[in-house]
Amino acid sequence: MPFLPTAPVRIQPYFGYRNRERLRITARALRSRVGTFEKRGKWRAAKTMLGQFASHEVAEFPVELEIARPGIANRRHRGLTDEEGFVHFDIRLEPDWGYDEQPAWETVTFHWSAGEGQQCLDAHVLAPGSDTGLAVISDIDDTIVETGITGDFRKVVRNWRRVLMQMPEERIIVPGADVFYNALGGGEVLALGEGHAGESQPATHRPFFYVSSSPWNLFSYLVTYIRGRGLPLGPIFLRDWGLNRATFGSESHGAHKRAAIDGILAAYPELKFALIGDDSQGDLTAFADVALDNPGRVRAIFIRKVGERMSPEELTAKAKLKAANVPLWVGDRYDTGHEFLASIGLLTDDEARAIVETVEQTDPRRAV
Repeated sequence: MPFLPTAPVRIQPYFGYRNRERLRITARALRSRVGTFEKRGKWRAAKTMLGQFASHEVAEFPVELEIARPGIANRRHRGLTDEEGFVHFDIRLEPDWGYDEQPAWETVTFHWSAGEGQQCLDAHVLAPGSDTGLAVISDIDDTIVETGITGDFRKVVRNWRRVLMQMPEERIIVPGADVFYNALGGGEVLALGEGHAGESQPATHRPFFYVSSSPWNLFSYLVTYIRGRGLPLGPIFLRDWGLNRATFGSESHGAHKRAAIDGILAAYPELKFALIGDDSQGDLTAFADVALDNPGRVRAIFIRKVGERMSPEELTAKAKLKAANVPLWVGDRYDTGHEFLASIGLLTDDEARAIVETVEQTDPRRAV
């Protein structure tokens, strides 16, 4: 049964990304209110979170995407939402659609017609810089935050209170994750507010991409969390989540992440990547497969250790990475990874070294 069937249609944009040839961005047409994640009591928090899921997707809804680049005329591209309300744009760019020197967030604009008339909303697309040589792909669940929202149905039920009653500011960041991630290539935070298609603003020093098995309904929640915890912001690859084996099984988690990572690597064949994950969903074995299937593309792998011991599959993956000369860090605290960063040449500037010194002066077990 649809929720809020008479509410006006709004467009939920997700972060896009582009290379020199193609621009990709997704949005969703919903009949729902925009949630604000403010800490105002547990019942208000539960109502806010339930509202993220109690939305009515609008199928076959026309949406236009406006893109622009200095010196190039604005272009509009028309799309139609699918049965889940998603509209996917994969646009071939003109030959002179190049990069700035440093990574940047570029503004695009969605247009649609609703009950109030013509509507528009800005969205953002990440573009690497012409000087970019390394990008970062990170897991979210149990890597930067213990979400409790993935896994089988029993795990979801067991963690329902955390999911429904804690706002982003109440979630405890994995100790040291903010400093560690910024050492890898943090930088400017995407500014909020209205802009115009074709405008841009600085992004992180290195492009960041997040891959998670969480549902698209939690996109705004996760963006609020990442922003609030001072982590580098980047496109987030989530998935449509149904109550069935196809989306609750562990195999589906791995398949979704692998497909997302393969798509990112294919979009940027000139870049190398650092991969960050944890051992709660087999990230080490999955990342090893990525590295071995793409020789020379994976600069380093970082695994936060959550479990007590490595599985036979993980030990095999570790041995394969060693044989392939792919640097691997495994640890339970990010502050112990700074020497590893330096040893493989990922701390190359004074700013990064200053961040590492901050890590050494901080209690890694504190709850930030």
